[in-house]
Amino acid sequence: MNVDIEPKPTREIIPTNVLQQTAFWARLKNKQGWGTHAFDLSLGKSEAFSGTRLRKHEREGDILITLRAIGGGRYMAYVPFGPEQLPDEERRGIWLEEISEQLRNFLPEDCLFIRYDLCWESPWAREEEYFSEDGMWLGPPDAYVQEMRMNFDTRNFNLRKAPSDMLPAHTVMLDLDKEEDALLSEMKSKTRYNIRLSQRKGVEVRRAGMDELDKWFRLYDETYTRNRLAANDLSFFEQVFQTRADDTKSPGEVDLLLAEKDGEAYAGMFLARSGERATYLYGASSGQDRNLQASHALQWGAIQHSKTAGCKEYDMFGISPTPDPEHPMYGLYRFKTGFGGSKVHRQGCWDYSLDEEGYEQYRLAEMNATGYHL
Repeated sequence: MNVDIEPKPTREIIPTNVLQQTAFWARLKNKQGWGTHAFDLSLGKSEAFSGTRLRKHEREGDILITLRAIGGGRYMAYVPFGPEQLPDEERRGIWLEEISEQLRNFLPEDCLFIRYDLCWESPWAREEEYFSEDGMWLGPPDAYVQEMRMNFDTRNFNLRKAPSDMLPAHTVMLDLDKEEDALLSEMKSKTRYNIRLSQRKGVEVRRAGMDELDKWFRLYDETYTRNRLAANDLSFFEQVFQTRADDTKSPGEVDLLLAEKDGEAYAGMFLARSGERATYLYGASSGQDRNLQASHALQWGAIQHSKTAGCKEYDMFGISPTPDPEHPMYGLYRFKTGFGGSKVHRQGCWDYSLDEEGYEQYRLAEMNATGYHL
């Protein structure tokens, strides 16, 4: 496989449903101190790709790469939910290897590795042997087996499963082409009941403005303190809320939604839209008056808001891979799967080393640090 890569301005990134591969995301990451680069991708000769054949030098798509400082004057090149273009399964590793070797020419010498946070569905998510008798996915095999499959037929056998994922690899996706009654009918009865209960108790969901960001941040700070999670500061969310990319080919939109009763906010979220997809990007809720079921009201309000905006799908953005009560995201699994939809299991983060010694040092240091870094 012969891949051609051509740099271009990030404002020229083509439209996509994947928020993290838009000019909007590039602009946001720039504000947060990350370097950003965009490249057109094309195949240098006729190749089978996603079940089609491309003509010589036909552009297949593009890719957004962010450069993140990792200490000591060194960097990682991070590709959030990219590349989107999905080759035939047996050639995924070859595709990533060729892209990586081409990117090497455009990255700084002190860039230790490229990390691909793949949005591709895991190949094990469609193989019967990885499901229980009652149809529950059991998860992928261990990293060694995954690496053997990913590196099949590559020249360098250099793709490694990362110690942790930076964006959620597992999610629930709702089909918003359906009518509201159909969406409600596909939810679990308890979820449906809680939505209606919140309405009866007077919880209302509305869009909030920049001047109400403090309401959101109180909820967020309480949620992350309660769950003992590392939190962002208020300026982080000011950047998210204020970023605009209307002068680009792939603008994204972000709304702040609050679920309130009598002017008191009990749950909130940042709802992002790109292309025909809406994404539940950041969420928070109060520990008080849980009987109001404000979080259920908020999700239903976000679904309705997304449909009105013309979105065709809603990404609930993050669950545990399996219904394991010991997993730290099991609570999100129970809550989000209650809304129906389809569970999606992505391949997660994969690393391609550009400096093997430096990469191994970083990898060892990372082993004790896990989590998501939006």
